[in-house]
Amino acid sequence: MTQSLVIVESPSKAKTISKYLGAGYVVRASVGHVCDLPPKELGVDVDHGFAPKYVTIKGKEKVLTELRKAAKAADRVLLAPDPDREGEAIAWHIAQSLGVKGKPVQRVSFNEITKRAVLAALDNPQELDEDKFNSQQARRILDRLVGYKLSPLLWKKVKRGLSAGRVQSVAVRLVVEREEEIEKFAPQEYWEIFVDLAAGEPPVFTAKLTTKGGKKLAINDGETAQAILDELKRGSYVVAKVARRTQKKRPLPPFITSTLQQAGSRRLRLTPANVMRVAQELYEGIEVGGDGPQGLITYMRTDSVRVAGEAQAAALGYVERTYGKDFLPEKPNVYRSRKGAQEAHEAIRPTSLDLPPEKLKSRLTPRQFKIYELIWKRFIASQMAPAEYAVTTINIENGPYGLVVGEHREIFAGHFAAMRDDDENGRNGDADEDGPEAKLPSLEQSQQLREEKVESQQKFTQPQSRFTEATLIRELEEKGIGRPSTYAAILSTILDKEYVERVKATKKETADQPAGAKKTRGGLRPTDLGRAVTKLLVASFPDILNVSFTARMEDQLDDVETGKVEWQSLLQDFWTAFTVDLEKAEQEMKNLKREGEKTGISCPTCDEGELLIKYGRNGAFLGCSKFPECRHTANFKRDDDGNIVIVEREQMQRAEPIPSDKICPKCGGPMVMKFSRKGSRFYSCEKYPKCKGTLAFETGVACPREGCEGQIVERTGPRGVFWGCNAYPKCRMTFRHEPVSKECPECSSPYLLRQKRDGQSYLVCPVKDCDFAEAETVPDSETEGENATEA
Repeated sequence: MTQSLVIVESPSKAKTISKYLGAGYVVRASVGHVCDLPPKELGVDVDHGFAPKYVTIKGKEKVLTELRKAAKAADRVLLAPDPDREGEAIAWHIAQSLGVKGKPVQRVSFNEITKRAVLAALDNPQELDEDKFNSQQARRILDRLVGYKLSPLLWKKVKRGLSAGRVQSVAVRLVVEREEEIEKFAPQEYWEIFVDLAAGEPPVFTAKLTTKGGKKLAINDGETAQAILDELKRGSYVVAKVARRTQKKRPLPPFITSTLQQAGSRRLRLTPANVMRVAQELYEGIEVGGDGPQGLITYMRTDSVRVAGEAQAAALGYVERTYGKDFLPEKPNVYRSRKGAQEAHEAIRPTSLDLPPEKLKSRLTPRQFKIYELIWKRFIASQMAPAEYAVTTINIENGPYGLVVGEHREIFAGHFAAMRDDDENGRNGDADEDGPEAKLPSLEQSQQLREEKVESQQKFTQPQSRFTEATLIRELEEKGIGRPSTYAAILSTILDKEYVERVKATKKETADQPAGAKKTRGGLRPTDLGRAVTKLLVASFPDILNVSFTARMEDQLDDVETGKVEWQSLLQDFWTAFTVDLEKAEQEMKNLKREGEKTGISCPTCDEGELLIKYGRNGAFLGCSKFPECRHTANFKRDDDGNIVIVEREQMQRAEPIPSDKICPKCGGPMVMKFSRKGSRFYSCEKYPKCKGTLAFETGVACPREGCEGQIVERTGPRGVFWGCNAYPKCRMTFRHEPVSKECPECSSPYLLRQKRDGQSYLVCPVKDCDFAEAETVPDSETEGENATEA
C-alpha cells in the first residue's frame, strides 16, 4: 500500500487531520518553523544577492530527525502548513531540510480543517510556490536588515536592549503623533440649544436649534446663547416641513483578520494576540463529539471577504429555515475586498452550519464560545437582507431660527435578527445627523407647537481619542501597513518593548476635571522612551518611518508574491538608500545616553544643573545635568498636556527598623527588616553591628526557570532595586517588577508582577498573551521610587 507522509505545523492540527485520513497516511507536525536566520548574527550576505544563511532553530533538531525518518519510510511527502506566506516558508524549509530524493514532495493547502476540505486538497496536490516563498523571504530579510542595524544604534544612543522594526516603529510613530495632537489641542467653547415641544397629542419631544436665516448657526459664548433663548421665548414654533423616507442598512461583510481583532478588542476586551490564539484553536480543531476534534472556522489570517459559493448557499438555506424567506436578500450578497487582498483565501466563517454556538457551548471554553459566536453571527448576518427603517425628519421654525428633530424607527429587522444583542453594526447609532433622535407624535406641515422647556448647554470641542488596540489595527490596515498575520505581533511588540502603554481613564479623573478641560481618555499612550526613540528615528530615517513608504513596501512584497517584482532587486533598492541614512545617523544622531533630553526644570538639589530625561533599566527618570557632581534623581509623569510632573519619592531609609519573624542565621537571634540606601528591603540581625547576620527579602515566588529550585528575592544593583533568583550565579533569572505570589485568574500563572502606572499599583500577569491586570492597594513605600535610577 502506498503510504503518504502529511506534514503540518501544529500538533493539534495534526490530531484533527489524522481523524479524516485512512491507513495510507501518516500525519506529523513540525511545531512551527524549523529554520530561520541565525539569532546572533545578521545572517544575510548583502554583497552577494542578499543570500540568507538559514539555520535550524534551537530545539528543532529532534523534530527534523523524526520527520526525516518518517519521510524515508513514505512513498510521497505532502506539505500542509497554513495557506499563507509563513506557511509556504515552513513548507519550503521542511522540503529543503528533509533532503528527499526520488519521491514526490508536494504542497497541499486548505482553507478549513474539515474532512471534505482536507480530502479535496490531498486529491489535488500542487508544486511549492516559489514566488510566495520569496515574498516571505524578502520580508524576513528586510526586517532583519532594519532590526540588526537600527537596534545597536539605539543601544549606543539611548540604552541597551532597545529594538526597532520596519513596521513596529511606524506603528509607534502613529501613537506618538496622535498623543502630540491631543496635547496640542486647545478646546474651543461652543453652545447648543434644545427645546422641548408639545403638539396636540403626546409625547413631548426635543428639537435642536441648527440654523438662523437658513444658514448654519454657531454659538460661541453664553451671552449669545442667552440672547437667542430670549428671542425664542418671545416667538412661536411652527412645523415648516415633514420629510418621510425609507432607509435600508446593509449588513457588514464577514470577518477578516483585522475586523475580528477589532471586534474582539472592542466587544470582548481581548488583546489581538488573545483573539488570534483562540481563533487558531477553533481553526485547528475542537472536540465537539465522540468523533475527535473538528475545525470549527476557516483560516483566520485573511484579508479577503470572499465566501465560497457552497458556503453561501448553505447560509442562505439556514437563513430561510431559521428566519423565513423575507430575510433572504433579493440576490446573494457580494462584498468587495480592499485592494491587494489575497482572494484565494476566504473570509472567516464557520465550517459547518450544523454546529450553532448554543450547541457547542458546553464543549468550548468561555473565550472560545465568545469568539465562535462573534464569527457565527457576523457570517449569518452578512448573508441576510438589509434592515429597513422609517425615517422622519421634522424642520421647525421660530422666526429666523430653524430647529430639527428626527425619528428612526425599525420596520424590518433584516440582518439584525441574527445579531439582536449585537449593536456593532451601528443599529442604535443611525439617528439623523441634523438633530436629536426622538419618538414623535403625528405632525403635519404648518402645525403650531407649544414650548415646554428651552435650555442652552455649554460644551467644548475635544481632540481625537487615543488609539485603542482595535482602532490602531484599523489605522494600520487603512494605511496599508502590515498584513493580517502581523497585526497581533505588532501590538504585542510595541507594548512588550514599553514604547507604548495601556492607560485607563478612571471615573474619578473624569469627574474631577474642570469645565472646558480635555477629557481624560483611555487607550494607547506612548511612553517617554517611545517618544524619544521615534523622534530620533524620524529625524535620521525619514523613509523607514514614513507611513506611505512602508505601505508601498507592502505593495511591493505583494508584487513579489505574484511574480511582478524580483525579490533581490527590491532588497537592493532598499539597502542602497538605507545604508546612506545609517552612516549619517552614526555620526549625527543625538546621543541621549550622554546628553539626555532637556526639560527646562532646574535641579532642586544643586540649583545649577537642569533636570534631564534619561533612560535606565527600570524606565525613564530625571537626572541632574551636573552628574557626577550632583546625583539628584527623580521619578516623573506627564499631565494631559504632556508637561512633566515630578513624583515625590518617600524616604526609603527609615529611622526605625520593622520587626519580623526571621531568625538570624549567625546567632539565632531575632531579625528586623531594613531598607538599603537604594531602597531594597533586607533582614538584619537585631544585634547589629555586634552581629552582622543578614537575609534577603523573599517574595514567596519560586524561580520560574525550568529546573531551578531557587526563590525570587529582592536585590540591589548599580541601577537600583530589582528582583532575582537566590541561586545566583548558577541561575541569572531577574525581574524589573516585583513578583507577587498570587495565581492569575485568567491563565493560572503562579505569580503576578506588581507594576505602577500613573500613581496606581497594579498586579499584572507576566504571560505574554494574557492581558490580566487588577488595581491593588499597597503602602506607597512599597512602590514609590521604583523607576528612579541612580545615574
